[in-house]
Amino acid sequence: MEILTFGNDLLRQKAEPVTDIKDKPLQWDDIIQKMFNTLQKGNGVGLAGPQTGLMQRIFVTDVEGDMPRVFINPSIVETSQETTKYEEGCLSIPGVWADVVRPKTVKVQAWNEKGRPFTLEASGLLARVILHEYDHLEGVLFIDRLSELKQKRMLDKIAKLAEKAAKAKV
Repeated sequence: MEILTFGNDLLRQKAEPVTDIKDKPLQWDDIIQKMFNTLQKGNGVGLAGPQTGLMQRIFVTDVEGDMPRVFINPSIVETSQETTKYEEGCLSIPGVWADVVRPKTVKVQAWNEKGRPFTLEASGLLARVILHEYDHLEGVLFIDRLSELKQKRMLDKIAKLAEKAAKAKV
């Protein structure tokens, strides 16, 4: 799968619910495997459907210390009021990192790759990855969580990186 990068309009759109996980299990098995392969190739810890052009409410995570997970039609049930700041990056915005404040813990309900519902309470890096990937399903990027000044700096940096990449292709 190809990872869409900043500037692609699909990254700003809300994803649609998955409705056929049980009807087409082999198709979804293939999609999920491709998502994990793409995640691994990009050295990431999470990947959402919209990042690959799949406009469906699905994301995968592979966080060290936790098993690889599939979240289909997730909903955030609860987040802690306590927050934490951590440097985030994104496979769709390569080369850009920024400190993002997010809730310290999250409770999420979703369906797994077999179409079975589950509830998960997560903290630490897994909570952050879940919240980051969930944002992708809503058309939100991590840079949207920054102050206006930091957003402007990030957008300038993204533009410079894009200009540098364009010159390198010539």
